[in-house]
Amino acid sequence: MDKRDLAQHISQQFNAELEKTRNTVMEMGGLVEQQLADAITALTEGDAELARKVVSNDWRVNSLEVQLDEACLHILARRQPAASDLRLVIAVIKAISDLERIGDESERIGRMALKLAEQGARRHVPAELESLGNHVRQMLHDALDAFARMDVEQAVAVAREDAKADRQYDEVVRQLLERMMGEPGSVPRVMDLIWAARSLERIGDRACNICEYVVYFVKGKDVRHIGIDEMAERAGYGPKRS
Repeated sequence: MDKRDLAQHISQQFNAELEKTRNTVMEMGGLVEQQLADAITALTEGDAELARKVVSNDWRVNSLEVQLDEACLHILARRQPAASDLRLVIAVIKAISDLERIGDESERIGRMALKLAEQGARRHVPAELESLGNHVRQMLHDALDAFARMDVEQAVAVAREDAKADRQYDEVVRQLLERMMGEPGSVPRVMDLIWAARSLERIGDRACNICEYVVYFVKGKDVRHIGIDEMAERAGYGPKRS
């Protein structure tokens, strides 16, 4: 094998490693998305068995994070990637960290759902909390889709949805606080619901982080800790016009 053939062979191996890593990220994303969906269903329908499933499956998410961390470190050490390949590896490392944390938040929701289900408190879950859960679930789905296709336009669109999630969260907390003041005996149950809502709001933030990594990979620009209009402008789509 001459040097040109060797270089091509190494390049093909490297591309295969990158593709395998991306596929495993999407596998992890699908698992996390299902965990979140199950946690929301368990919470809103008072399904104790489903809540237990969410809690017991968290190890699968953690296992994939470790597997992907090792794969990325191997690529960095052996391949010493540059330019877009390096940005891809960095984006993957950051994305799997957020996915693991989304898994943790889903497990917390599952634990709250289990506690409420065992107390027979299904009727105490407000419709607004279910709406927040469905919105955040869709954000995660769309963020993962944007990451799979490295679609900057969709990533920016998903990031815009976080403002709606924040408003929904504020409304849920407001209603639950009013319930606590009117029904002192409901305080323990309501606090569990507030913590579940907080986990959902954080999942929305994590979904936005994944969108930022899409912009970083495609455009080579760090768009963390800036407003959504500036993020859109740096991504090449400009601020949203009214």
